[in-house]
Amino acid sequence: MVADMNFKRRVHERDPEAETSHVAASRSEPASVEIGLNAAIVAVIDDEPVVLVIRGEREAVDGLPFGPFSPVAHRTLESGLRTWVEEQTGLGLGYVEQLYTFGDRGRHAEPGDAAPHVVSIGYLALTETGHARDLQHGSWRSWYQYFPWEDWRKGKPEILAAEIEPRLRQWAQSPSSRSAPVRPVPREDRIRICFGLDGGAWDEEKVLDRFELLYEAGLVEEARRDGREAASAWGSALPRLGAPMQFDHRRILATAIGRVRAKIKYRPVIFELMPDDFTLFELQKTVEAILGPHLHKQNFRRLVESAGLVEPTGEVKTQTGGRPAKLFRFRREVVLERPAPGVRVKAVRV
Repeated sequence: MVADMNFKRRVHERDPEAETSHVAASRSEPASVEIGLNAAIVAVIDDEPVVLVIRGEREAVDGLPFGPFSPVAHRTLESGLRTWVEEQTGLGLGYVEQLYTFGDRGRHAEPGDAAPHVVSIGYLALTETGHARDLQHGSWRSWYQYFPWEDWRKGKPEILAAEIEPRLRQWAQSPSSRSAPVRPVPREDRIRICFGLDGGAWDEEKVLDRFELLYEAGLVEEARRDGREAASAWGSALPRLGAPMQFDHRRILATAIGRVRAKIKYRPVIFELMPDDFTLFELQKTVEAILGPHLHKQNFRRLVESAGLVEPTGEVKTQTGGRPAKLFRFRREVVLERPAPGVRVKAVRV
């Protein structure tokens, strides 16, 4: 028994010899796998992009709504997801799309690796503000609490120059450990591509790439929690780079943010986040909240109107301290007229 526990401890600590033995043993042992369903549910409330998070009685960090798929109780994967979300939050989902399958070993690690391996299917769900306020359980949190370096609405986030960039440059110059994955692109080039350094351009869609680079460099709490060698090399000097989440839920959320940022440019999904009637300024603030950077007001209005995405309702909205603003609605016929009717905006970075 003692020898067996020591073996499992070596596996948990990523000992190469134990890994080899474990792989050989696994060929003759039946694998135990569970299918999980995770939902990144996104809304925009008061011009802030928010995600629905929950906490169990024993958890100290936020997590996305999730639960196991039951082939008996759930007719489809998506119906299982909708059931779990409604049970946990009271929220009925509207727009839902599948994101990605997350199956890395150790995602739901427990001492001794005794628990079944969990393969999770992540989903992106969008909900309008009015529906978002019907929440019964859980909380809405700005997604920039978890990814503060992604919010460019007031210019370049201070955390990039003050904390992230210097440490990434230091990591790029450090020798690779034995357990570090072999990459075809040098660290310096990956940093430039993901974070727009040394003449590179910041791409708002590379949310997952940036988070995974920070994880590999050991700069986020999840890397320390997972026992990554790069994280322990920093000692206790690391600042808090965004709020951590349960398991690999921040990775799932990063995938969702990148997906919705890309998709609003070629599909009218932004209107899933809008009420039936809205002003063009409200639409612009919602797009800015999702993408991160500030948008040029006149160019944005010209683009939206010329693209035929909206039509006036004939009504106006009275705003305190200003002139009444025209109300618009999404013109649904546009999806039949063009193959990619999205909001193809160009960010203004300051």
